[in-house]
Amino acid sequence: MNEGKPTKAKRWTRPRSSHDASGGDFELERPRAAHPALTGDDEPGGGDFELERPAPRHASGTGDYERPEPLHEPDPYSTPPYGEPGPWAPAPPVQHPAAQVHGTTAEGLPAAVGAVPPAGAVPDPALADAPPPAPPVPGAAEPTPAGSVGAAVSAGPAVSVGAAVPPASTGAVPGPGPASADAPSAAVVASSASVGATPEQPTPDGPDSGLPDADPWRRYDPWAASAAAASLQHNGAAVPAREPRRGRTAKTLVAGALLIALVSGGIGGAAGAYLERNGGVGTVELPQAGEEAAERAPDSVAGIAARALPSVVTLHVSGGDAAGTGTGFVLDDRGHILTNNHVVEPAGSGGGITVTFNGGDTAEATIVGRDGGYDLAVVRVKGVSGLTPMPLGNSDNVRVGDPVVAIGAPFDLAGTVTSGIISAKERPITAGGEEGDGSDVSYVDALQTDAPINPGNSGGPLLNAQGRVIGINSAIRSAGSGSAGADGGQAGSIGLGFAIPVNQGKRVAEELINTGRATHPVIGITLDMAYTGDGARVGTRGGDGGPAVAAGGPGAEAGLKAGDVITAVDGRRVHSGEELIVRTRAHRPGDRLELTLLRDGRETNVSLFLGSSGGE
Repeated sequence: MNEGKPTKAKRWTRPRSSHDASGGDFELERPRAAHPALTGDDEPGGGDFELERPAPRHASGTGDYERPEPLHEPDPYSTPPYGEPGPWAPAPPVQHPAAQVHGTTAEGLPAAVGAVPPAGAVPDPALADAPPPAPPVPGAAEPTPAGSVGAAVSAGPAVSVGAAVPPASTGAVPGPGPASADAPSAAVVASSASVGATPEQPTPDGPDSGLPDADPWRRYDPWAASAAAASLQHNGAAVPAREPRRGRTAKTLVAGALLIALVSGGIGGAAGAYLERNGGVGTVELPQAGEEAAERAPDSVAGIAARALPSVVTLHVSGGDAAGTGTGFVLDDRGHILTNNHVVEPAGSGGGITVTFNGGDTAEATIVGRDGGYDLAVVRVKGVSGLTPMPLGNSDNVRVGDPVVAIGAPFDLAGTVTSGIISAKERPITAGGEEGDGSDVSYVDALQTDAPINPGNSGGPLLNAQGRVIGINSAIRSAGSGSAGADGGQAGSIGLGFAIPVNQGKRVAEELINTGRATHPVIGITLDMAYTGDGARVGTRGGDGGPAVAAGGPGAEAGLKAGDVITAVDGRRVHSGEELIVRTRAHRPGDRLELTLLRDGRETNVSLFLGSSGGE
């Protein structure tokens, strides 16, 4: 069997005549001509010679001719022998079809578009009634019959359409069967949509042939694609380039990422809004510091307040047509409490005083003594034990800017602690004066502080950094008003608070506890309170109609005269009569004063010892 190429056609040599003297070969009998009319010369039997027709397959002599049986067993590799259709004619050349398939043959098989039948070929009556093939569409894939793509399907003995088929007059070699009108129609070679398909070897068809794959020799198609590569063959449609495919893939990935981001953002936003609106999921537990030591530095506000609060009390006073609230602090363990005179004044006409301690205990109190000139009073509680006296400081040691702490009951809020500094010292202020005759006016050489002091703080302690009392809170300066008592109205603090120096308070408290009265240092003169010039001028007449300089008094002994203007006390300037009184009451009776005065336009200095007058 020839595996690589078709069987080569043999060339016949004309035998020489038997009369040739050269001799050697015998003349073969010339086959008779198939048709005398087809001879090409005048010799009998000229032209082509008719080969012996094979015996018909059927007894009737009709139908296809029986194909000789192969001389060997079928090839297990399904490789058909080349050289068919038989030894009596050369095999048709193997060609690569170029035409696409459109339409079908009479047997329902695809027909080759553009195939030109040979000259003299008789058209198949079955094809006469077939509709004309549709024009080819560029790039369109045409259907092919089952089997290998581009396999040639033939019906009966035929020649391959598209091969070079010479007309009968040229002496072309006929196919396996005679080329006559009675012969079956020519086979039409079907071409696949893929360029480069080749027609199959002509295969006889008949009732006993079965399916085209029944014979292994008929299944082989050298131009058909393998089953593994069939899915990769070009079907005529536009094949997308690699770059566009990559672009589509990238777009798909980007779209997917955007969709995931949108969905994730929506879910996250909804979860965040829910958590914000509902305060999270589950029980909320907030971080908190652990327990700390309760002790504080002794000089801190907390340390000062912790030591001072047990000695501070709140006083509720009622009597007559008035009632009020103030503050005081414990002086000793016998129950004496120091406060302001204007706090307990309503109880002077048969009213009552209730003292509330820091721990909440209450007790009734009575007035021991009070003095309107100094605005100080002492009350006492009985039947109370375990009192903590407030330590007293020295107001002469105070300096401007020292830190201070004020404790009181502003607007009846007991135990209120505020802090600030000493804003000024020896600030001459007057408070009271509601009586009209001046009997209730108090003159204070005060300590000024910016610690908030409000109505209800009156009588409370002003403490230094060591927790000692350096002043008694007594008055505030309110917006739109002059000096006033700290509980004289509902105006609040504007950072101008005034306290009686504790040195003065201590002396007055001792006198009130010991004698029930406080003494005032006096010069023994009557001042002209209507004088508007700088300094304090001695009046011309006394308040009782007598002389302005009391006979035998400290002023008379120093040589003061009516009309003298006192401009300084111990070298400190005075600008008014009230200020001279404040400066005088800042001393004790018996203290020596140096006065600077103007007399007849001349400045002179005098020295005197303060006298004493009994207070209320």
